Amino acid sequence: MIVPLMTGRARRTASPSIQAPAPSVTRWHDNHFLPRYHLAMTSTRSAARYGAGRGQRAALPEPPAASFPRNPGIPLDLSWVRDVRVNRSAVERRAATIGTRRTVKKEWQLAWLLRAITLIDLTTLSGDDTAGRVRRLCGKARRPVRRDLLEALGAESLDIKVAAVCVYHTFVETAVEALKGSGIPVAAVSTGFPAGLSPLDTRLREIEASVSAGAHEIDIVITRSHVLTGNWPALYDEVRAFREACGESHLKTILGTGDLGTLRDVARASVVCMMAGADFIKTSTGKEPVNATLPVGLVMARAIRDFRVRTGHTIGLKPAGGIRTAKQSLEWLAMIKEELGDRWLRPDLFRFGASTLLADIERQLEHGVTGAYSAYHRHPVG
Repeated sequence: MIVPLMTGRARRTASPSIQAPAPSVTRWHDNHFLPRYHLAMTSTRSAARYGAGRGQRAALPEPPAASFPRNPGIPLDLSWVRDVRVNRSAVERRAATIGTRRTVKKEWQLAWLLRAITLIDLTTLSGDDTAGRVRRLCGKARRPVRRDLLEALGAESLDIKVAAVCVYHTFVETAVEALKGSGIPVAAVSTGFPAGLSPLDTRLREIEASVSAGAHEIDIVITRSHVLTGNWPALYDEVRAFREACGESHLKTILGTGDLGTLRDVARASVVCMMAGADFIKTSTGKEPVNATLPVGLVMARAIRDFRVRTGHTIGLKPAGGIRTAKQSLEWLAMIKEELGDRWLRPDLFRFGASTLLADIERQLEHGVTGAYSAYHRHPVG
């Protein structure tokens, strides 16, 4: 059960579907695109149980508004890992309600969608990628929404741009050059993406090469067999080595949740990666049959919440693969707001790994302005 904590006008007008006087998009952006509406987060009966269970309520303390130290990691605690439990039926029930209990409409929805754009890792990871495609993608990253739409929304003065551009190592230098002066970081997928089965020394050299080429963030793939066989020390040592190879670049660990089989293994892998020093935990490569789903995201969000309560270290979350529509992005944002709080709705703590999501969001923004949907070819991404 979620308890609304509201003040002033929001308390008098609130309803289960978040109805409140709709401010302009510009005014909302000044307040981080969020309504003056806060939700308390609930803890489960045990800190290691990530299902939607009963128990005492506890609000997770908010991280400071400014940037905070990176996760340094902690020693591997196997007793913590073994104690992790997941109530699958409760997780699925909770996830099923996210898109139905709380909705945002009209100007509020447009503001949420603008926020979603600023959380996108705009990605191209195809076998037919070229330097020209990467440059076009970087151009779209700099200006993800057409100027006429921003003017119609009253948001032309806002610095709307994506969170990062994600490419293969081959195109890191191309992306860095194309994004120079924009403030948009370049992320490189590494470590034998997407299977992650290259020899360890090869994967470490790949990380070092991407960092040397200018990548600010490294998305690594864990060895899924370590999770499937319960070899947690091997997984910890592997991610720890990747963390050291990254240096000052941020480390995002891709779990490949579609290959892990159970939500309990997803939770355990999340905990071990965070112990090893991951800055983000990421759902998928986008190449698995099943990628980012709300139940998986809920389990990972609660693992992040538990880790912060226990250690004080703050970790980001990145769902990737399968998030193609504006509606899906709103469901994820609602889940993150309720489970982790408003502070996680910023690009240093939450990202969407997506290639087609931006086009659908732009279509929804145009519908909000004109009342009609445009064709996808009017919103090319790369």
